[in-house]
Amino acid sequence: MIVYLVRRAGQSVLAVVAMAVLVFLGVYAIGNPVDVLINPEATQAQIAATTQRLGLDKPLWQQFGIFLGNAIHGDLGTSFVYGRPALDIILERLPATMELAVVALILSVGLGVPLGVWAGLRPHGLAGKTIMGGSILGFSLPNFWQGMLLILVFAVLLGWLPAGGRGQTTEFMGLEVSFLTLDGLSHLILPAINLALFKMSLIIRLARANTREVCLQDYVKFARAKGLSGRRVVMVHVLKNIMIPVVTIIGLELGSMVAFAIVTETVFAWPGMGKLLIDSINLLDRPVIVAYLMLTVLIIVTINFLVDVIYSLLDPRIRLSEMKG
Repeated sequence: MIVYLVRRAGQSVLAVVAMAVLVFLGVYAIGNPVDVLINPEATQAQIAATTQRLGLDKPLWQQFGIFLGNAIHGDLGTSFVYGRPALDIILERLPATMELAVVALILSVGLGVPLGVWAGLRPHGLAGKTIMGGSILGFSLPNFWQGMLLILVFAVLLGWLPAGGRGQTTEFMGLEVSFLTLDGLSHLILPAINLALFKMSLIIRLARANTREVCLQDYVKFARAKGLSGRRVVMVHVLKNIMIPVVTIIGLELGSMVAFAIVTETVFAWPGMGKLLIDSINLLDRPVIVAYLMLTVLIIVTINFLVDVIYSLLDPRIRLSEMKG
């Protein structure tokens, strides 16, 4: 187990370093933020002074060296627009994004797994076909379009839920959260559903496929032959054995929800990291963009590492094969 963990940790560190190089070069090689930040009527002396103050007068390789040295100490640069540490600005928005992603993941798993198992147990029934048809819609509808449709139906036509914003928040374990207040929860429902629909469809199809495969195994047939109730067969023999791939997908999808909540946050004016990223791209605020991407990479790599650990605990063959390799 120790060998497996050390190997996975080393791979995670290499992935973060590689992404740091790609992210920095990809962001700092595009555009000139001075053109956006400075007055169009500024003199050449003012432009040169601003360029020097932002550190953009140095060669790209030297800028990367400074960035890497500062990043090791937790400094990802100072925002060109806000004049504050970029990481602090990102961390202020992180709780809102994490809250949205976690609630969306709970909806995806809480509904996706039972519906997928149901469709797998009754693949030719009306309910099973309806569930699979709905999952196809979840895959097909563009995220921004279904978000606007949710706003049109539930906020404009029916007036049941607010169209955007985060609503009232309260402090919980040192963080500002909205799901503990009635107003905040009402603001959270629509963006969480919008973010969850695609992931729910993925989990439904995965759970259905694995359920159908597990139901054909000899141990399930033997359990039924022993006279065990259908409920016990499903809960003990079927559900337990389909959870290994489902756990993997759940971990990966949480990372993708955090990283790709940009569209949902923009449509619903949710004050998370994704909306901040869009604003920073428009203003070419490079330190904030890099800080967002690096934090997102770190979150995804950490989640993948934890998923690998959980996977190895669920299936010991994984860590044994790694030790032999």
